[in-house]
Amino acid sequence: MINFIKNLEDVFDDLDIKSVTSDTRFRDNDEWSSLHALAMISMIEINYSVHLNAEELEKVDTVKELFQLIESKK
Repeated sequence: MINFIKNLEDVFDDLDIKSVTSDTRFRDNDEWSSLHALAMISMIEINYSVHLNAEELEKVDTVKELFQLIESKK
């Protein structure tokens, strides 16, 4: 999970990873946009070899839920 949170830092320019926990709602970040969603999908595919579509990403709210989704698709 720690490495996953570090990878999220690459998606969000102003993300302070010290403040991110598994319960953090990533869409609550002021930067969140459709471009960030695409960047997150790309980061997941590159780093975890898992393809997510926008509909799957919309169904999760927290960092933990996203991580669990990725793990379930491996």
